[in-house]
Amino acid sequence: MSILGLKKKQPKTFKVKVITMDAEMEFSCEVKWKGKDLFDLVCRTVGLRETWFFGLRYTVKDTYAWLKPEKRVLDQEVPKDSPITFHFLAKFFPEKVEEELVQEITQHLFFLQVKKQILDEEIFCSPEASVLLASYAVQAKYGDYDPNFHKPGFLAQDELLPKRVLMQYQMTADMWEEKITAWYAEHRGIARDEAEMEYLKIAQDLEMYGVSYFAITQNKRDTDLLLGVDAQGLHIYSPNSKLNPNKSFPWSDIRNISYSEKEFTIKPLDKKKDVFKFYSSQLRVNKLILQLCIGNHDLFMRRRKVDSIEVQQMKAQAKEEKARKKMERQILAREKQMREEAERAKEEMERRLFQLQDEARLANEALLRSEETADLLAEKAQIAEEEAKLLAHKAAEAEQERQRLEVTAMKTKEEKRLMEQKMREAEQLAVKLVEQSERRLKEADHLKQDLTEAKDAERRAKQKLLEITKTTYPLIAAYSTPPAPPEAADLGYESASTRLDFKDSDMKRLSMEIERERLEYMEKSKHLQDQLKELKSEIESLKLEEQQQQAGLYGLHGEARGYVQEPVYIPHSNRNSAYMSQMAFFEEV
Repeated sequence: MSILGLKKKQPKTFKVKVITMDAEMEFSCEVKWKGKDLFDLVCRTVGLRETWFFGLRYTVKDTYAWLKPEKRVLDQEVPKDSPITFHFLAKFFPEKVEEELVQEITQHLFFLQVKKQILDEEIFCSPEASVLLASYAVQAKYGDYDPNFHKPGFLAQDELLPKRVLMQYQMTADMWEEKITAWYAEHRGIARDEAEMEYLKIAQDLEMYGVSYFAITQNKRDTDLLLGVDAQGLHIYSPNSKLNPNKSFPWSDIRNISYSEKEFTIKPLDKKKDVFKFYSSQLRVNKLILQLCIGNHDLFMRRRKVDSIEVQQMKAQAKEEKARKKMERQILAREKQMREEAERAKEEMERRLFQLQDEARLANEALLRSEETADLLAEKAQIAEEEAKLLAHKAAEAEQERQRLEVTAMKTKEEKRLMEQKMREAEQLAVKLVEQSERRLKEADHLKQDLTEAKDAERRAKQKLLEITKTTYPLIAAYSTPPAPPEAADLGYESASTRLDFKDSDMKRLSMEIERERLEYMEKSKHLQDQLKELKSEIESLKLEEQQQQAGLYGLHGEARGYVQEPVYIPHSNRNSAYMSQMAFFEEV
Protein backbone atom coordinates (compact mmCIF):
# COMPACT_ATOMS: atom_id res chain seq x y z
CA MET A 1 0.00 0.00 0.00
CA SER A 2 1.42 3.41 -0.92
CA ILE A 3 1.66 6.38 1.41
CA LEU A 4 -0.52 8.44 -0.82
CA GLY A 5 -3.23 5.87 -0.47
CA LEU A 6 -3.36 6.39 3.28
CA LYS A 7 -6.18 8.59 4.52
CA LYS A 8 -5.46 11.35 7.02
CA LYS A 9 -6.30 10.16 10.53
CA GLN A 10 -9.24 12.13 12.04
CA PRO A 11 -9.07 13.18 15.75
CA LYS A 12 -11.45 11.33 18.03
CA THR A 13 -12.00 14.25 20.48
CA PHE A 14 -12.31 18.01 20.44
CA LYS A 15 -11.85 20.70 23.11
CA VAL A 16 -14.76 22.66 24.55
CA LYS A 17 -14.72 25.62 26.95
CA VAL A 18 -17.92 26.30 28.82
CA ILE A 19 -18.33 29.67 30.58
CA THR A 20 -20.89 29.89 33.35
CA MET A 21 -21.81 33.04 35.26
CA ASP A 22 -19.15 32.39 37.92
CA ALA A 23 -16.69 29.88 36.42
CA GLU A 24 -15.00 28.52 33.32
CA MET A 25 -14.70 24.83 32.50
CA GLU A 26 -12.91 22.91 29.76
CA PHE A 27 -13.90 19.49 28.54
CA SER A 28 -12.57 16.97 26.10
CA CYS A 29 -15.53 15.71 24.05
CA GLU A 30 -15.87 12.83 21.65
CA VAL A 31 -16.56 13.61 18.08
CA LYS A 32 -19.78 11.65 18.08
CA TRP A 33 -21.22 13.54 21.05
CA LYS A 34 -24.51 15.22 20.59
CA GLY A 35 -25.53 18.51 22.17
CA LYS A 36 -27.38 16.66 24.93
CA ASP A 37 -24.20 14.77 25.90
CA LEU A 38 -22.20 17.96 26.39
CA PHE A 39 -25.11 19.70 28.14
CA ASP A 40 -25.57 16.80 30.58
CA LEU A 41 -21.84 16.80 31.32
CA VAL A 42 -21.93 20.48 32.16
CA CYS A 43 -25.06 20.09 34.35
CA ARG A 44 -23.46 17.19 36.25
CA THR A 45 -20.30 19.21 36.75
CA VAL A 46 -22.21 22.21 38.02
CA GLY A 47 -24.56 20.06 40.11
CA LEU A 48 -27.67 21.30 38.37
CA ARG A 49 -30.84 19.22 38.23
CA GLU A 50 -33.30 21.86 36.97
CA THR A 51 -31.87 21.57 33.50
CA TRP A 52 -34.98 22.69 31.59
CA PHE A 53 -34.25 26.36 32.25
CA PHE A 54 -30.74 26.35 30.76
CA GLY A 55 -28.89 25.85 27.53
CA LEU A 56 -25.52 26.21 25.81
CA ARG A 57 -25.35 29.35 23.73
CA TYR A 58 -22.77 30.14 21.09
CA THR A 59 -22.15 33.04 18.73
CA VAL A 60 -22.89 32.78 15.00
CA LYS A 61 -21.90 35.75 12.91
CA ASP A 62 -24.01 38.72 14.10
CA THR A 63 -26.37 36.74 16.28
CA TYR A 64 -26.39 33.85 18.71
CA ALA A 65 -27.86 30.37 18.73
CA TRP A 66 -28.57 27.61 21.24
CA LEU A 67 -26.93 24.23 20.96
CA LYS A 68 -29.51 21.66 19.85
CA PRO A 69 -29.57 18.58 22.05
CA GLU A 70 -30.57 16.05 19.36
CA LYS A 71 -27.82 16.88 16.84
CA ARG A 72 -24.10 16.21 17.04
CA VAL A 73 -22.13 19.15 18.32
CA LEU A 74 -19.76 19.30 15.35
CA ASP A 75 -22.66 19.07 12.89
CA GLN A 76 -24.12 22.38 14.09
CA GLU A 77 -22.92 25.85 13.15
CA VAL A 78 -20.55 26.08 16.11
CA PRO A 79 -17.31 28.09 15.84
CA LYS A 80 -14.37 26.21 14.43
CA ASP A 81 -12.08 27.50 17.14
CA SER A 82 -10.27 25.22 19.53
CA PRO A 83 -11.52 25.06 22.13
CA ILE A 84 -15.09 25.77 21.08
CA THR A 85 -16.61 28.34 23.45
CA PHE A 86 -20.11 27.94 24.84
CA HIS A 87 -21.96 30.03 27.43
CA PHE A 88 -24.04 28.14 29.94
CA LEU A 89 -27.03 30.50 30.47
CA ALA A 90 -30.69 30.53 31.39
CA LYS A 91 -32.66 30.05 28.18
CA PHE A 92 -36.12 30.19 29.74
CA PHE A 93 -37.27 32.19 32.77
CA PRO A 94 -39.81 31.14 35.40
CA GLU A 95 -43.02 33.00 35.98
CA LYS A 96 -42.62 32.95 39.77
CA VAL A 97 -39.06 32.41 40.89
CA GLU A 98 -39.95 31.56 44.50
CA GLU A 99 -42.21 28.66 43.44
CA GLU A 100 -40.30 27.28 40.46
CA LEU A 101 -36.64 27.60 41.36
CA VAL A 102 -35.93 24.71 43.69
CA GLN A 103 -32.19 24.23 43.83
CA GLU A 104 -29.90 26.79 45.39
CA ILE A 105 -27.49 26.53 42.46
CA THR A 106 -30.38 27.33 40.11
CA GLN A 107 -31.25 30.43 42.12
CA HIS A 108 -27.61 31.47 42.18
CA LEU A 109 -27.15 31.14 38.40
CA PHE A 110 -30.37 33.07 37.72
CA PHE A 111 -29.29 35.74 40.23
CA LEU A 112 -25.92 36.22 38.53
CA GLN A 113 -27.44 36.33 35.03
CA VAL A 114 -30.25 38.75 35.91
CA LYS A 115 -27.82 40.96 37.83
CA LYS A 116 -25.50 41.12 34.80
CA GLN A 117 -28.42 41.96 32.49
CA ILE A 118 -29.48 44.81 34.80
CA LEU A 119 -25.93 46.22 35.04
CA ASP A 120 -25.50 45.88 31.24
CA GLU A 121 -28.87 47.71 30.87
CA GLU A 122 -30.42 44.80 29.00
CA ILE A 123 -33.16 45.05 31.64
CA PHE A 124 -34.41 48.52 32.47
CA CYS A 125 -34.46 49.30 36.20
CA SER A 126 -35.38 52.54 37.98
CA PRO A 127 -32.78 54.21 40.26
CA GLU A 128 -34.74 53.38 43.42
CA ALA A 129 -35.08 49.72 42.47
CA SER A 130 -31.42 49.65 41.40
CA VAL A 131 -30.29 50.80 44.86
CA LEU A 132 -32.53 48.26 46.58
CA LEU A 133 -31.31 45.44 44.32
CA ALA A 134 -27.72 46.51 44.92
CA SER A 135 -28.25 46.29 48.69
CA TYR A 136 -29.44 42.67 48.34
CA ALA A 137 -26.47 41.92 46.09
CA VAL A 138 -24.14 43.30 48.77
CA GLN A 139 -25.92 41.22 51.44
CA ALA A 140 -25.49 38.10 49.29
CA LYS A 141 -21.78 38.82 48.83
CA TYR A 142 -20.64 40.20 52.20
CA GLY A 143 -23.18 38.84 54.66
CA ASP A 144 -24.44 40.89 57.59
CA TYR A 145 -23.34 44.50 57.82
CA ASP A 146 -20.64 45.14 60.42
CA PRO A 147 -19.64 48.79 60.82
CA ASN A 148 -16.34 47.74 62.38
CA PHE A 149 -15.44 45.67 59.32
CA HIS A 150 -17.30 47.37 56.48
CA LYS A 151 -15.58 50.73 56.53
CA PRO A 152 -16.48 53.52 54.08
CA GLY A 153 -15.13 52.66 50.64
CA PHE A 154 -15.54 48.88 50.93
CA LEU A 155 -17.85 48.90 47.87
CA ALA A 156 -15.47 50.94 45.71
CA GLN A 157 -14.41 47.93 43.60
CA ASP A 158 -17.92 46.46 43.18
CA GLU A 159 -20.15 47.18 40.17
CA LEU A 160 -23.61 47.54 41.68
CA LEU A 161 -25.53 50.15 39.66
CA PRO A 162 -26.14 50.61 35.92
CA LYS A 163 -24.13 53.39 34.29
CA ARG A 164 -27.35 55.06 33.23
CA VAL A 165 -28.38 55.45 36.87
CA LEU A 166 -24.93 56.75 37.83
CA MET A 167 -25.04 59.34 35.04
CA GLN A 168 -28.64 60.36 35.77
CA TYR A 169 -27.79 62.02 39.11
CA GLN A 170 -24.90 64.23 40.09
CA MET A 171 -23.79 62.07 42.99
CA THR A 172 -20.37 60.85 43.99
CA ALA A 173 -19.46 57.20 44.51
CA ASP A 174 -19.38 57.79 48.27
CA MET A 175 -22.92 59.15 48.20
CA TRP A 176 -24.18 56.12 46.26
CA GLU A 177 -22.34 53.83 48.65
CA GLU A 178 -23.96 55.58 51.61
CA LYS A 179 -27.43 55.04 50.13
CA ILE A 180 -26.74 51.37 49.35
CA THR A 181 -25.22 50.80 52.82
CA ALA A 182 -28.30 52.32 54.47
CA TRP A 183 -30.48 49.62 52.82
CA TYR A 184 -27.80 46.98 53.29
CA ALA A 185 -27.73 47.50 57.05
CA GLU A 186 -31.45 46.65 57.25
CA HIS A 187 -30.95 43.17 55.71
CA ARG A 188 -29.15 41.83 58.76
CA GLY A 189 -29.83 38.12 59.38
CA ILE A 190 -30.66 37.28 55.73
CA ALA A 191 -28.66 34.37 54.32
CA ARG A 192 -27.03 34.42 50.89
CA ASP A 193 -29.64 32.29 49.13
CA GLU A 194 -32.44 34.31 50.74
CA ALA A 195 -30.84 37.60 49.62
CA GLU A 196 -30.49 36.25 46.06
CA MET A 197 -34.14 35.12 46.08
CA GLU A 198 -35.25 38.57 47.28
CA TYR A 199 -33.22 40.05 44.42
CA LEU A 200 -34.97 37.81 41.87
CA LYS A 201 -38.42 38.48 43.35
CA ILE A 202 -37.91 42.20 42.79
CA ALA A 203 -36.33 41.71 39.36
CA GLN A 204 -39.14 39.47 38.03
CA ASP A 205 -41.54 42.42 38.30
CA LEU A 206 -39.43 44.53 35.91
CA GLU A 207 -40.95 44.96 32.46
CA MET A 208 -37.95 43.63 30.53
CA TYR A 209 -37.25 40.65 32.80
CA GLY A 210 -36.91 37.35 30.85
CA VAL A 211 -37.91 38.92 27.53
CA SER A 212 -35.97 38.08 24.33
CA TYR A 213 -36.36 40.82 21.70
CA PHE A 214 -36.26 40.36 17.88
CA ALA A 215 -36.69 42.83 15.04
CA ILE A 216 -39.73 42.09 12.85
CA THR A 217 -41.92 43.77 10.23
CA GLN A 218 -45.59 43.54 9.34
CA ASN A 219 -46.62 42.47 5.86
CA LYS A 220 -49.09 45.23 5.12
CA ARG A 221 -47.44 48.41 6.31
CA ASP A 222 -43.88 47.13 6.36
CA THR A 223 -43.47 48.83 9.76
CA ASP A 224 -40.49 48.03 11.96
CA LEU A 225 -41.57 46.37 15.17
CA LEU A 226 -40.09 44.35 18.03
CA LEU A 227 -41.21 40.86 19.00
CA GLY A 228 -40.80 39.90 22.62
CA VAL A 229 -40.83 36.28 23.77
CA ASP A 230 -41.06 35.44 27.48
CA ALA A 231 -42.69 33.05 29.91
CA GLN A 232 -46.07 34.81 29.61
CA GLY A 233 -46.40 34.80 25.82
CA LEU A 234 -45.61 36.92 22.77
CA HIS A 235 -45.57 40.73 22.79
CA ILE A 236 -45.36 43.31 20.04
CA TYR A 237 -43.45 46.51 20.82
CA SER A 238 -42.66 49.75 19.09
CA PRO A 239 -38.94 50.01 18.19
CA ASN A 240 -38.36 52.81 20.70
CA SER A 241 -40.27 51.28 23.59
CA LYS A 242 -39.43 47.91 25.12
CA LEU A 243 -41.40 48.52 28.29
CA ASN A 244 -45.05 48.68 27.26
CA PRO A 245 -46.16 46.31 24.46
CA ASN A 246 -48.63 47.45 21.85
CA LYS A 247 -50.17 44.00 21.66
CA SER A 248 -49.74 40.81 23.66
CA PHE A 249 -50.56 37.16 22.93
CA PRO A 250 -50.58 35.08 26.12
CA TRP A 251 -49.68 31.41 25.69
CA SER A 252 -53.10 30.48 26.93
CA ASP A 253 -54.70 32.35 23.98
CA ILE A 254 -52.42 30.97 21.26
CA ARG A 255 -53.58 27.88 19.36
CA ASN A 256 -50.67 27.53 16.99
CA ILE A 257 -47.46 29.23 15.81
CA SER A 258 -45.97 28.44 12.47
CA TYR A 259 -43.53 29.93 10.05
CA SER A 260 -42.69 29.46 6.41
CA GLU A 261 -39.26 30.79 5.49
CA LYS A 262 -39.55 34.41 6.71
CA GLU A 263 -43.24 34.54 7.59
CA PHE A 264 -44.59 33.85 11.07
CA THR A 265 -48.23 33.16 11.78
CA ILE A 266 -49.84 33.36 15.21
CA LYS A 267 -53.24 31.68 15.34
CA PRO A 268 -55.32 32.63 18.39
CA LEU A 269 -57.37 30.07 20.26
CA ASP A 270 -60.47 32.11 19.55
CA LYS A 271 -61.20 31.52 15.90
CA LYS A 272 -63.08 34.76 15.69
CA LYS A 273 -59.91 36.73 16.23
CA ASP A 274 -57.67 37.63 13.35
CA VAL A 275 -54.51 35.73 12.64
CA PHE A 276 -51.39 37.81 13.30
CA LYS A 277 -48.54 37.56 10.81
CA PHE A 278 -45.10 39.11 10.87
CA TYR A 279 -41.86 38.77 8.97
CA SER A 280 -38.28 38.24 10.00
CA SER A 281 -35.51 38.73 7.49
CA GLN A 282 -33.04 36.11 8.79
CA LEU A 283 -33.75 32.41 8.66
CA ARG A 284 -31.45 31.71 11.60
CA VAL A 285 -33.36 34.25 13.72
CA ASN A 286 -36.66 32.67 12.70
CA LYS A 287 -35.48 29.29 13.91
CA LEU A 288 -34.38 30.87 17.19
CA ILE A 289 -37.76 32.57 17.63
CA LEU A 290 -39.57 29.31 16.98
CA GLN A 291 -37.27 27.47 19.36
CA LEU A 292 -37.94 29.98 22.17
CA CYS A 293 -41.67 29.94 21.51
CA ILE A 294 -41.83 26.13 21.71
CA GLY A 295 -39.71 26.02 24.85
CA ASN A 296 -41.63 28.73 26.71
CA HIS A 297 -44.96 27.25 25.69
CA ASP A 298 -43.92 23.80 26.93
CA LEU A 299 -42.87 25.28 30.29
CA PHE A 300 -46.12 27.23 30.45
CA MET A 301 -48.12 24.04 29.99
CA ARG A 302 -45.84 22.15 32.38
CA ARG A 303 -46.47 24.67 35.17
CA ARG A 304 -50.20 24.02 34.86
CA LYS A 305 -49.78 20.30 35.39
CA VAL A 306 -48.92 18.25 38.42
CA ASP A 307 -45.21 18.11 39.08
CA SER A 308 -43.41 15.04 37.95
CA ILE A 309 -41.96 12.57 40.44
CA GLU A 310 -38.51 13.97 39.78
CA VAL A 311 -39.64 17.53 40.47
CA GLN A 312 -41.53 16.47 43.59
CA GLN A 313 -38.44 14.68 44.87
CA MET A 314 -36.35 17.72 44.08
CA LYS A 315 -38.76 20.00 45.89
CA ALA A 316 -38.90 17.67 48.90
CA GLN A 317 -35.14 17.43 49.00
CA ALA A 318 -34.89 21.20 48.54
CA LYS A 319 -37.36 21.71 51.37
CA GLU A 320 -35.42 19.40 53.63
CA GLU A 321 -32.21 21.09 52.56
CA LYS A 322 -33.66 24.50 53.30
CA ALA A 323 -34.92 23.31 56.68
CA ARG A 324 -31.52 21.79 57.42
CA LYS A 325 -29.74 24.94 56.32
CA LYS A 326 -32.16 27.04 58.29
CA MET A 327 -31.44 24.98 61.36
CA GLU A 328 -27.73 25.19 60.63
CA ARG A 329 -28.04 28.95 60.25
CA GLN A 330 -29.92 29.13 63.53
CA ILE A 331 -27.28 26.98 65.21
CA LEU A 332 -24.60 29.07 63.55
CA ALA A 333 -26.36 32.23 64.65
CA ARG A 334 -26.57 30.92 68.21
CA GLU A 335 -22.93 29.88 68.08
CA LYS A 336 -22.05 33.23 66.60
CA GLN A 337 -24.02 34.96 69.30
CA MET A 338 -22.40 32.78 71.93
CA ARG A 339 -19.00 33.46 70.39
CA GLU A 340 -19.72 37.17 70.36
CA GLU A 341 -20.87 36.95 73.97
CA ALA A 342 -17.77 34.90 74.78
CA GLU A 343 -15.60 37.46 73.01
CA ARG A 344 -17.34 40.24 74.88
CA ALA A 345 -16.90 38.27 78.10
CA LYS A 346 -13.27 37.68 77.17
CA GLU A 347 -12.78 41.36 76.46
CA GLU A 348 -14.52 42.13 79.72
CA MET A 349 -12.32 39.61 81.53
CA GLU A 350 -9.22 41.04 79.85
CA ARG A 351 -10.32 44.52 80.77
CA ARG A 352 -11.06 43.30 84.28
CA LEU A 353 -7.69 41.53 84.35
CA PHE A 354 -5.91 44.70 83.28
CA GLN A 355 -7.92 46.60 85.86
CA LEU A 356 -7.04 44.04 88.55
CA GLN A 357 -3.40 44.16 87.48
CA ASP A 358 -3.46 47.93 87.78
CA GLU A 359 -5.21 47.61 91.13
CA ALA A 360 -2.66 45.00 92.24
CA ARG A 361 0.18 47.23 91.11
CA LEU A 362 -1.34 50.17 92.93
CA ALA A 363 -2.00 47.95 95.97
CA ASN A 364 1.61 46.73 95.88
CA GLU A 365 2.86 50.28 95.67
CA ALA A 366 0.47 51.24 98.47
CA LEU A 367 1.75 48.24 100.47
CA LEU A 368 5.33 49.36 99.98
CA ARG A 369 4.36 52.86 100.96
CA SER A 370 2.44 51.51 103.96
CA GLU A 371 5.44 49.41 105.00
CA GLU A 372 7.65 52.47 104.72
CA THR A 373 5.02 54.42 106.60
CA ALA A 374 4.77 51.65 109.19
CA ASP A 375 8.53 51.72 109.70
CA LEU A 376 8.43 55.47 109.96
CA LEU A 377 5.48 55.28 112.32
CA ALA A 378 7.26 52.63 114.40
CA GLU A 379 10.27 54.90 114.61
CA LYS A 380 8.03 57.81 115.44
CA ALA A 381 6.20 55.64 117.98
CA GLN A 382 9.51 54.77 119.60
CA ILE A 383 10.46 58.42 119.64
CA ALA A 384 7.00 59.29 120.92
CA GLU A 385 7.33 56.64 123.61
CA GLU A 386 10.64 58.09 124.67
CA GLU A 387 9.15 61.56 124.55
CA ALA A 388 6.18 60.27 126.52
CA LYS A 389 8.54 58.88 129.16
CA LEU A 390 10.41 62.17 129.19
CA LEU A 391 7.16 64.08 129.35
CA ALA A 392 5.91 61.81 132.13
CA HIS A 393 9.12 62.55 134.01
CA LYS A 394 8.70 66.22 133.28
CA ALA A 395 5.03 65.96 134.24
CA ALA A 396 6.05 64.44 137.58
CA GLU A 397 8.58 67.21 138.06
CA ALA A 398 5.97 69.72 136.96
CA GLU A 399 3.51 68.22 139.44
CA GLN A 400 6.08 68.56 142.20
CA GLU A 401 6.86 72.08 141.08
CA ARG A 402 3.14 72.80 140.89
CA GLN A 403 2.64 71.58 144.42
CA ARG A 404 5.61 73.65 145.53
CA LEU A 405 4.20 76.63 143.67
CA GLU A 406 0.82 76.03 145.19
CA VAL A 407 2.43 76.09 148.64
CA THR A 408 4.37 79.17 147.62
CA ALA A 409 1.19 80.64 146.17
CA MET A 410 -0.58 80.00 149.43
CA LYS A 411 2.24 81.73 151.26
CA THR A 412 2.17 84.47 148.66
CA LYS A 413 -1.57 84.81 149.10
CA GLU A 414 -1.10 85.14 152.87
CA GLU A 415 1.63 87.71 152.36
CA LYS A 416 -0.55 89.36 149.78
CA ARG A 417 -3.42 89.44 152.21
CA LEU A 418 -1.15 91.02 154.86
CA MET A 419 0.14 93.46 152.30
CA GLU A 420 -3.38 94.29 151.24
CA GLN A 421 -4.25 94.80 154.86
CA LYS A 422 -1.21 97.05 155.25
CA MET A 423 -2.20 98.80 152.08
CA ARG A 424 -5.73 99.32 153.36
CA GLU A 425 -4.28 100.66 156.59
CA ALA A 426 -1.96 102.89 154.59
CA GLU A 427 -4.92 104.00 152.50
CA GLN A 428 -6.87 104.82 155.61
CA LEU A 429 -3.82 106.65 157.01
CA ALA A 430 -3.45 108.44 153.74
CA VAL A 431 -7.09 109.42 153.82
CA LYS A 432 -6.63 110.72 157.37
CA LEU A 433 -3.46 112.56 156.35
CA VAL A 434 -5.27 114.01 153.39
CA GLU A 435 -8.08 115.17 155.64
CA GLN A 436 -5.59 116.52 158.16
CA SER A 437 -3.63 118.13 155.36
CA GLU A 438 -6.76 119.75 154.07
CA ARG A 439 -7.60 120.92 157.58
CA ARG A 440 -4.06 122.24 158.08
CA LEU A 441 -4.24 123.94 154.76
CA LYS A 442 -7.47 125.57 155.69
CA GLU A 443 -5.94 126.64 159.05
CA ALA A 444 -2.87 127.89 157.27
CA ASP A 445 -5.06 129.83 154.91
CA HIS A 446 -6.94 131.32 157.89
CA LEU A 447 -3.65 132.10 159.63
CA LYS A 448 -2.29 133.65 156.50
CA GLN A 449 -5.42 135.70 156.19
CA ASP A 450 -5.18 136.69 159.87
CA LEU A 451 -1.50 137.51 159.42
CA THR A 452 -2.30 139.60 156.38
CA GLU A 453 -5.01 141.41 158.29
CA ALA A 454 -2.65 141.89 161.25
CA LYS A 455 0.03 143.25 158.97
CA ASP A 456 -2.48 145.58 157.39
CA ALA A 457 -3.62 146.72 160.86
CA GLU A 458 -0.01 147.16 161.99
CA ARG A 459 0.77 149.15 158.92
CA ARG A 460 -2.24 151.33 159.44
CA ALA A 461 -1.36 151.68 163.13
CA LYS A 462 2.20 152.63 162.32
CA GLN A 463 1.05 155.12 159.81
CA LYS A 464 -1.43 156.59 162.21
CA LEU A 465 1.13 156.68 165.00
CA LEU A 466 3.53 158.48 162.77
CA GLU A 467 0.92 160.94 161.78
CA ILE A 468 0.03 161.56 165.45
CA THR A 469 3.63 161.82 166.49
CA LYS A 470 4.40 164.34 163.83
CA THR A 471 1.43 166.43 164.79
CA THR A 472 1.62 166.42 168.61
CA TYR A 473 5.25 166.33 169.45
CA PRO A 474 6.12 170.00 168.69
CA LEU A 475 3.22 171.24 170.74
CA ILE A 476 4.11 169.26 173.79
CA ALA A 477 7.62 170.38 173.67
CA ALA A 478 6.74 174.06 173.44
CA TYR A 479 4.23 174.32 176.17
CA SER A 480 5.13 171.79 178.79
CA THR A 481 8.81 171.22 178.92
CA PRO A 482 11.92 172.55 177.62
CA PRO A 483 13.27 170.88 174.71
CA ALA A 484 15.00 167.83 175.61
CA PRO A 485 18.33 167.02 174.61
CA PRO A 486 18.72 165.03 171.48
CA GLU A 487 19.42 161.98 173.44
CA ALA A 488 16.13 162.28 175.24
CA ALA A 489 14.37 162.69 171.97
CA ASP A 490 15.97 159.61 170.72
CA LEU A 491 14.97 157.79 173.88
CA GLY A 492 11.36 158.71 173.38
CA TYR A 493 11.48 157.54 169.87
CA GLU A 494 13.03 154.34 170.92
CA SER A 495 10.29 153.71 173.45
CA ALA A 496 7.70 154.21 170.80
CA SER A 497 9.64 151.91 168.53
CA THR A 498 9.86 149.39 171.34
CA ARG A 499 6.13 149.34 171.60
CA LEU A 500 5.86 148.92 167.92
CA ASP A 501 8.60 146.33 167.90
CA PHE A 502 6.72 144.48 170.55
CA LYS A 503 3.84 144.12 168.25
CA ASP A 504 6.15 143.09 165.45
CA SER A 505 7.75 140.44 167.59
CA ASP A 506 4.34 138.91 168.27
CA MET A 507 3.67 138.75 164.60
CA LYS A 508 7.05 137.19 163.89
CA ARG A 509 6.58 134.70 166.68
CA LEU A 510 3.21 133.74 165.20
CA SER A 511 4.73 133.42 161.75
CA MET A 512 7.54 131.31 163.13
CA GLU A 513 5.08 128.99 164.80
CA ILE A 514 3.12 128.63 161.59
CA GLU A 515 6.31 127.94 159.69
CA ARG A 516 7.45 125.41 162.23
CA GLU A 517 4.13 123.62 162.08
CA ARG A 518 4.34 123.66 158.30
CA LEU A 519 7.83 122.15 158.37
CA GLU A 520 6.68 119.46 160.76
CA TYR A 521 3.76 118.70 158.47
CA MET A 522 6.11 118.52 155.48
CA GLU A 523 8.41 116.12 157.29
CA LYS A 524 5.48 113.92 158.24
CA SER A 525 4.24 114.03 154.63
CA LYS A 526 7.69 113.10 153.33
CA HIS A 527 7.98 110.26 155.77
CA LEU A 528 4.52 109.04 154.76
CA GLN A 529 5.48 109.25 151.09
CA ASP A 530 8.59 107.17 151.73
CA GLN A 531 6.53 104.56 153.52
CA LEU A 532 4.02 104.53 150.65
CA LYS A 533 6.82 104.12 148.06
CA GLU A 534 8.29 101.21 149.98
CA LEU A 535 4.86 99.65 150.23
CA LYS A 536 4.32 100.14 146.49
CA SER A 537 7.67 98.56 145.63
CA GLU A 538 6.87 95.59 147.84
CA ILE A 539 3.46 95.18 146.16
CA GLU A 540 5.06 95.35 142.68
CA SER A 541 7.67 92.76 143.65
CA LEU A 542 4.92 90.51 144.97
CA LYS A 543 2.97 90.93 141.73
CA LEU A 544 6.04 90.09 139.62
CA GLU A 545 6.83 87.06 141.77
CA GLU A 546 3.22 85.88 141.49
CA GLN A 547 3.31 86.27 137.70
CA GLN A 548 6.56 84.30 137.47
CA GLN A 549 5.12 81.56 139.65
CA GLN A 550 2.00 81.40 137.48
CA ALA A 551 4.13 81.36 134.29
CA GLY A 552 6.28 78.57 135.71
CA LEU A 553 3.18 76.61 136.63
CA TYR A 554 1.70 77.04 133.10
CA GLY A 555 5.03 76.06 131.53
CA LEU A 556 5.23 72.88 133.55
CA HIS A 557 1.65 71.96 132.61
CA GLY A 558 2.41 72.71 128.93
CA GLU A 559 5.52 70.53 128.96
CA ALA A 560 3.51 67.73 130.53
CA ARG A 561 1.06 67.99 127.59
CA GLY A 562 3.85 68.12 124.96
CA TYR A 563 4.21 71.86 124.57
CA VAL A 564 5.31 74.95 126.53
CA GLN A 565 2.93 77.83 126.96
CA GLU A 566 4.33 81.31 127.21
CA PRO A 567 3.56 83.14 130.45
CA VAL A 568 0.62 85.46 130.19
CA TYR A 569 0.21 88.51 132.37
CA ILE A 570 -3.18 88.45 134.02
CA PRO A 571 -4.06 91.95 135.23
CA HIS A 572 -5.34 92.37 138.79
CA SER A 573 -8.63 93.91 139.60
CA ASN A 574 -8.94 97.57 140.30
CA ARG A 575 -8.84 97.08 144.04
CA ASN A 576 -5.70 99.32 144.29
CA SER A 577 -7.17 102.17 142.23
CA ALA A 578 -7.96 104.23 145.34
CA TYR A 579 -4.44 103.64 146.61
CA MET A 580 -2.94 104.70 143.29
CA SER A 581 -5.03 107.86 143.22
CA GLN A 582 -3.88 108.64 146.81
CA MET A 583 -0.26 108.07 145.80
CA ALA A 584 -0.69 110.43 142.88
CA PHE A 585 -2.16 112.99 145.21
CA PHE A 586 0.75 112.75 147.70
CA GLU A 587 3.23 113.00 144.87
CA GLU A 588 1.57 116.21 143.81
CA VAL A 589 1.62 117.46 147.40
